[in-house]
Amino acid sequence: MPELPEVETIARELRPLVLGSTIESFWTDWPKAIKHPDPDAFAAGVAGRTITEVSRRAKWLVLELSGGWVIALQVKMTGQVFVLPVGTPRDRHVHLVFGLDGARELLIRDVRKFARIALYPRDEAGKALGADETDPFDALGPEPLDPTFTLARFRQLIRGRRGRLKPLLVDQAFLAGVGNIYADESLWRSKLHPLRSAASLKPADERALYTHIRAVLTEGIERRGSSVDDYTAPGGDGEMQHHLDVYQRTGQPCHRCGRPIKRFVLGIRATHFCSWCQRLPTDERTAGNLALLRSARSTTGRRGQRWSELPTGEGAVGARR
Repeated sequence: MPELPEVETIARELRPLVLGSTIESFWTDWPKAIKHPDPDAFAAGVAGRTITEVSRRAKWLVLELSGGWVIALQVKMTGQVFVLPVGTPRDRHVHLVFGLDGARELLIRDVRKFARIALYPRDEAGKALGADETDPFDALGPEPLDPTFTLARFRQLIRGRRGRLKPLLVDQAFLAGVGNIYADESLWRSKLHPLRSAASLKPADERALYTHIRAVLTEGIERRGSSVDDYTAPGGDGEMQHHLDVYQRTGQPCHRCGRPIKRFVLGIRATHFCSWCQRLPTDERTAGNLALLRSARSTTGRRGQRWSELPTGEGAVGARR
């Protein structure tokens, strides 16, 4: 699933394309993608409204509309966002289309149909109001690149936790926007084992993890995200995938010590690490942790083609520039 750098890239590249545009119509052939309200109310609610801002919250793309409304879009695994002239050929995977003034269309292409979109009103305090009159964004943790997210704040958050580091970092209620890719990268850079408990961290470990989370996310944005699976932005694919140290590098030499990168599954997530550089403390080698480590592999199967690598026709929308 696209993470903070990928969604931030989409927002930055979409902003100049749609800012100030008026939504004239809405079409979908997959109403299940609309999280709130019902499809007819959604179409009526966006019609005639102007897009006044494009931003991001965690892994959500946020489009502010005139009249105090907001569209929230989560592209998830295979969602792609494009702005194209009306009449541009599109394939069967385009499921959401906003007709814009100037004979243009904002399209959401989603091969797996996992993307979700919602329309919320904002109250006088600026809160988005969901179906239960609560702000759906309130359940998300702090933004790791926000200037107010200091080392002291990070320490305050992590010292209240006792679970393993990898599941903690991808918990959106703990920290917004970090997912599988950048959790693995941050832990490798910090020389911390993904199974290590948050309670075991020393002050120097906390500082290292805080610093490297912010550094790898910043680098990811500068490189326009990691196009390791189906992610592509309005301006084409990112290049961070060519600069990753552990993610999807199973069996390849560690960039620090040269030993092969290993992979195991924690929960439902593939976790990549170096068993030499990221040592698990002796007192944390529990039966459960050792079982996971014994399952770690240093070989991987061949990856298939990305959707944007398919021949012209099926992959025409979303192909690289």
